[in-house]
Amino acid sequence: MRIVPVESIEDERLDAYTHLTELQLRNRLEPAKGLFIAESPKVIGRALDAGVEPISFLVEEPWLAGMEPFFRQVEQGWGVDVPVYVASPAQLKRITGYRLHRGALSAMRRWPLPSVEAVCRGAKRVAVMENIVDHTNVGALMRSAAALDVDAVLVTPSCGDPLYRRAARVSMGTVFQVPWTRIGGDDSDYWPGRGLKELHDLGFTTVAMALRDDSLSMQELAARLHDGRIGRLALIFGTEGEGLTPATIAGADLTVRIPMAHGVDSLNVAASSAVAFYATQS
Repeated sequence: MRIVPVESIEDERLDAYTHLTELQLRNRLEPAKGLFIAESPKVIGRALDAGVEPISFLVEEPWLAGMEPFFRQVEQGWGVDVPVYVASPAQLKRITGYRLHRGALSAMRRWPLPSVEAVCRGAKRVAVMENIVDHTNVGALMRSAAALDVDAVLVTPSCGDPLYRRAARVSMGTVFQVPWTRIGGDDSDYWPGRGLKELHDLGFTTVAMALRDDSLSMQELAARLHDGRIGRLALIFGTEGEGLTPATIAGADLTVRIPMAHGVDSLNVAASSAVAFYATQS
């Protein structure tokens, strides 16, 4: 590895890491450069284990020794020329805008997203995130999907990026373990109409998670799964606040609710997805 001490935070070689707190800038810069930022040794390690290519590292000096196992892994897979920029805690805070709790970042190369058919090949149970924009919720759903053995995750064109720094960190790096792709790519008109049709054509029973008077209970859905009335299952979760769109609910095969008590109107999407994943395990 090439160890490069940071002399100035204005160094243009650090462009990938600057202004990390500016969401709009990150959304423009990362896709344009074909990169994303992985934060913390755990996330970086899971990305490397999944074969994701590192472009560079930015490491707080006290964390340098602890990153040695990852550097050896990089040298074995990608050679010795990947740069490691080493900054003081004060420099890193100025670069990122906040103090890192696990002082390591890596700029990594995005990979071409596979087709929905490829991601769902062999899958019995998948999750769909419709227009979920909070990156904490995106990451939490990915983590629950990994923990509760969901086969794949699909995100709609308007959904947040699972590779965004905070989403990947909240997922604990499971975004590199659970197969996922964007259904419809960047075509905002693809979902829900053509997207639901694609899932139906692949043999999935589509289930809209929504609180409606005519919704099935989660227990009834589980019973239909276990007695074979439902084979392949696609669970669809809506955005924060508004939930699923009326068009999605109308186009889905079933609508299912998690019963609420004490006047609570709904669960956060991160919590509701975990409940649904647990209840529908085989």
